[in-house]
Amino acid sequence: MILPRIRDPRFITLRRGGMLTDGKHRLLALWAAECAEHVLHIFEAVCPNDDRPRRAVEAARAWVRGEIKMTEARDLAGAAQGAAREVTGESEAARLAALSAGQAAVVAHVAAHELGAAAYAIRAVTASVPKPARAAARLAERDWQRSRLPEPIRGLVLDDQQLRNDICWFVFGEGNNL
Repeated sequence: MILPRIRDPRFITLRRGGMLTDGKHRLLALWAAECAEHVLHIFEAVCPNDDRPRRAVEAARAWVRGEIKMTEARDLAGAAQGAAREVTGESEAARLAALSAGQAAVVAHVAAHELGAAAYAIRAVTASVPKPARAAARLAERDWQRSRLPEPIRGLVLDDQQLRNDICWFVFGEGNNL
């Protein structure tokens, strides 16, 4: 569960009674796509013939450009999650990378999924390295993601990371929680 029980109005669009502008919603989707794409190679190394997670990442960007509707992006998110279910026994890191891609695509539907894309990406990187290297890998991925945040959403996302760190497996904190 990566979404809070009570939705944060900062992640609800203005037309639905929240505070999120369309411009910031698009930036959240682009950042989520970038986070997911950064770890997509982990999935593709295990499942080179399965393009569902890549198509989900591409859908997030296509939605931002107005080339597809939210419902199509949401459907492609579901397909990426289906890909994740199919690799469960083979590679935890690959499964997590596919889930990150699915979360990125579904930001078109619910903006707060931006943190899911980032959290699953961090978990994918962490699972892809030996245990002694996991804490450093987690922090490196988290810091890389933060370096990619566009300024107009930087404060919003960093605050969201702090608020939802506990329901996102503590991947955004400073401590060694692995």
